[in-house]
Amino acid sequence: MNTTTNIPPEVNNFYDRNLLFRATPFLAYYPFAQIKDIPRKAGSQRIAFRRYSCLAAALTPLSEGITPVGSSLVSTLVYATVQPYGDFVTTTDVVDYSSQDPVLVETSAILGDQAGDTLDQLTRNVVVAGTNVYYGGGRTSRITVTSVDLMTGSLIKKIVRLLKTNKTRKITRMIKPGNGYDTSAVNSCYLGIVHPNVTYDLKALSGFTPVEKYANHMAILDGEIGKVDEVRFIETTNAKVFTGLGAGGVDVYGTLIFGTDAYGMSRISGEALKNIIKPLGSGGSSDPLDQRATSGWKATFVAKILNDDFLVRVETAVSA
Repeated sequence: MNTTTNIPPEVNNFYDRNLLFRATPFLAYYPFAQIKDIPRKAGSQRIAFRRYSCLAAALTPLSEGITPVGSSLVSTLVYATVQPYGDFVTTTDVVDYSSQDPVLVETSAILGDQAGDTLDQLTRNVVVAGTNVYYGGGRTSRITVTSVDLMTGSLIKKIVRLLKTNKTRKITRMIKPGNGYDTSAVNSCYLGIVHPNVTYDLKALSGFTPVEKYANHMAILDGEIGKVDEVRFIETTNAKVFTGLGAGGVDVYGTLIFGTDAYGMSRISGEALKNIIKPLGSGGSSDPLDQRATSGWKATFVAKILNDDFLVRVETAVSA
């Protein structure tokens, strides 16, 4: 509960009505997911993502007048169950009438940041559990990664080779920021999501190209810091860190590199994300003196790996 004791005091004559900048992580995972929502009142919170296998090349010549046997489509269903998430903040009537800040408006903005951060981390926790893993320094497990096993250009090129071998298509479209459905074009590439501490080592690689040296025709993605080989990297503090799980307690950083349709998300249509405000006086007999107001958010959400072949995690240490 917010009370008058934990709202920042006003500064006479120089008070800035905008609250201090809120340091929130860039939401990197959402724009590149395949999104397939469940219709409202569909009778289930479970969704099936359908994946079709490629047909084998037809290498046998056709015989004159004879119809070939033909092929059959083979599909794989990947199931996921949407779950509800949410949180709220309570403010008092004293805060409402004594503070110069529009408290409920600011609270809603802060809760919006929390909601986005929550959904981003939920997605990250799913996609970093993929089965394709490379370790820095040629190690064979997370617990053997040492402080000198850093990100290298060779590692990135090996991952690109694996993705191509697995017939992973490059990303060419992304979901527009702030919109759950519309997409915009992206210059063909594989995407990497990195922690700022890994960025430090990326920038030291001889093959690294910073965004300011891109060709003019290449649009820069939000959060993008540069590219190595055929991978463009987006930086976020939400990238996975396996704290203290390397050799000798070293922090191990999980960088995700992926292509199109590697993972998906689902929500209930119309219930994807809501801001719910209960103003002073709305509590009935539970708040007889109109002392409390609340602002909260509620979302329905699930993330799921759709094809392990299309994403790779590389686990490394970082430079001190």
